[in-house]
Amino acid sequence: MRTSKTASLIQPIHMEVLVFKTNLHDKKQITAVTPHINNLNGISRWNVDLDDIDKVLRIESENLCARTVETTLQQAGYHCEELQ
Repeated sequence: MRTSKTASLIQPIHMEVLVFKTNLHDKKQITAVTPHINNLNGISRWNVDLDDIDKVLRIESENLCARTVETTLQQAGYHCEELQ
């Protein structure tokens, strides 16, 4: 039986979901932080749940440090704290 060299080079991507409490309260603030979040490497998807009491930011990423997200939002003028 022959195996493909290509198949052995493909590594499964491990996506991680990071969850943060924020002080984002409306779409205007989400629009303001969008370029900051989009500039972070490794993010495949993200959203903010404005209906949640904690205004939860969820990020699906590969190899992204929670502290990097917190610092990025804080530098943009918002509070962001990882939820465990």
